[in-house]
Amino acid sequence: MNVLVTGGAGYVGSHAVLALLEAGHDVTVLDDLSSGHPEAVRDVPLAVADVTDRGALERLVRERGPFDAVMHFAGKIQVGESVRKPDLYFHVNVVGTLHLLELLARHGTRWFVFSSSAAVYGEPETVPIPEEHPLRPASPYGETKRAVEAMLPWWEEAYGLRWVSLRYFNAAGADPRGRTGERHDPETHLIPVVLQVALGRRDAVEVYGTDWPTADGTCVRDFVHVSDLATAHRLALEHLGNGGASGCFNLGGGQGWSVRQVIEVCRQVTGRPIPVREAPRRPGDPAVLVADPARARRQLRWQPQFSSLETIVRTAWDWHKAGY
Repeated sequence: MNVLVTGGAGYVGSHAVLALLEAGHDVTVLDDLSSGHPEAVRDVPLAVADVTDRGALERLVRERGPFDAVMHFAGKIQVGESVRKPDLYFHVNVVGTLHLLELLARHGTRWFVFSSSAAVYGEPETVPIPEEHPLRPASPYGETKRAVEAMLPWWEEAYGLRWVSLRYFNAAGADPRGRTGERHDPETHLIPVVLQVALGRRDAVEVYGTDWPTADGTCVRDFVHVSDLATAHRLALEHLGNGGASGCFNLGGGQGWSVRQVIEVCRQVTGRPIPVREAPRRPGDPAVLVADPARARRQLRWQPQFSSLETIVRTAWDWHKAGY
């Protein structure tokens, strides 16, 4: 297939590009490089443009299209920032996606794979969380993901665009071959933050709340290796190409690790002391977020290959140790 990957120079997007190339697809990347890195997709045509720029999107389709499919990663992703700047998040994540979907309808693109998030669920009523769980986002970021998911069935009805929305939990790790990994500025994700402490780039890890209703008092999260996420995106595209139905799928390991457990595994993998500083809870943080990934395993035939937390941390450590 001829596939456009928006946000393909970013963390998850660049891993998805690798998975697509390895499967023999033709890939073009659109990225404004506000958080992406061109060296992550050095062997792929890269259009540097904002997804909200209609003119740039039109030019790209004329030059590199028509596209059989689009994988859409481009967007803003920081929950805290979304609370401070909801206008920015709705403009980029919703209006930008609207522009993209309008273009795809005009040019006859058949398949759309959307990078969604467990943030659509909000505070969970049941754990592990199934796809049928009520959607009650606790942030503008989560609300923008829900808004796009609400648009997609209408595009399918009106224009025949078939779609998959992948709701992933905590992406972590790095490409086992060291080709790409996680780089955010500022970095807010737990595992790279802990590894920055191990490397001496931070003084301590802040643990936000130690009185949660969990076994050790810290939040529990479901971590999934980024290469396994990339494989799921490829499988979602193949699912659509083989006539599979549109729908939403959770991507997670189905197992939770507490913040304290993650820090301890990082100590074991790195062999370095990692100081901890306790801090107050952050508003909007659920105590436990764990996926029920059964639907993806059943319908997409997704079988994660890097499911142990030690493996996830080790690939991230190798990446960060190399100086990235």
